[in-house]
Amino acid sequence: MKILITGGAGFIGSHLADRLVRDGHDIVVLDSLLRGNKLTKETFNKIRFIKGDVRNIDDVITASKDCDVIYHFAAVLGVDIVADNPVDTMDVEVIGTRNIIFAAELNNVKKVLYASTSGIYGHSVFENTLSEEVLVDPRTSYAMAKRFNEIYLASHNQERGLESISLRFFNVYGLRQDTRMVVPKFFEQAMENAPITVFGNGEQTRDFTYIDDTIEACVRCMDIEGQEIINIANEHEYQIKDVAIAIKEITGSSSEIHYIEAPKKRYDYEVGRRVGSSEKLYDFCGFKPSTKLMEGLEKIYLNQYKKQR
Repeated sequence: MKILITGGAGFIGSHLADRLVRDGHDIVVLDSLLRGNKLTKETFNKIRFIKGDVRNIDDVITASKDCDVIYHFAAVLGVDIVADNPVDTMDVEVIGTRNIIFAAELNNVKKVLYASTSGIYGHSVFENTLSEEVLVDPRTSYAMAKRFNEIYLASHNQERGLESISLRFFNVYGLRQDTRMVVPKFFEQAMENAPITVFGNGEQTRDFTYIDDTIEACVRCMDIEGQEIINIANEHEYQIKDVAIAIKEITGSSSEIHYIEAPKKRYDYEVGRRVGSSEKLYDFCGFKPSTKLMEGLEKIYLNQYKKQR
């Protein structure tokens, strides 16, 4: 098939491009390159790359021409960047998704797969894992825009028949991720034997999902018909301080772990506990993420950081 990936030069998008190229698809990537280009040279040479912005309707129409499927992964990422740029964050999400839908209908694209987020669940606390049926509680500009787009896509399916799958990612980590995110930030600090900085007491938990598992789920979800919201979660929660300890151990770092107060602007992003359910993913696709955190961290170290020693 011919497939468009918006944000395809980013962390998740570039890994998805790698996989879809290997699977034999004809890939178009639309990316502004505002945060650099994470596409490998091998993959870049096998795709059609368009430097453009999802907020520009002409860019989106051109990129999606003759496509069968769109993976809409373009977004503003990183808590600090999002917190400092709420208007830009919402513009990219809302205007970008509106343009994607318009172009999909104009160019007869069959399906849109949209990168949503576990941040939609907000500060809600549940004893069990978070399922897609849970009442969501988005509090940040980023999470609110993501939830709006989920509803917007569902409305277009109901009213106009556009198929769409909203993928709620849970703390994806892996090779080529940059230091706006916690895992590469900890690795960078550990490799420099600098203090590893953890916000709060480090006992807050997250459901870390390895990139390879995430991409496998994204590819399998392409076969789901109609309109659905799907969690992509590892179903295991890990304390942030344990992630820091594990990275220190893997790297053999002499870094100390420093617990610091989170900046006020991060308050709405600081959640005590978050762990997701992938039961719905398994029901539809026969697959669940299974890479344990230590296994994933070791892969990152061996393939990205060990050569720096």
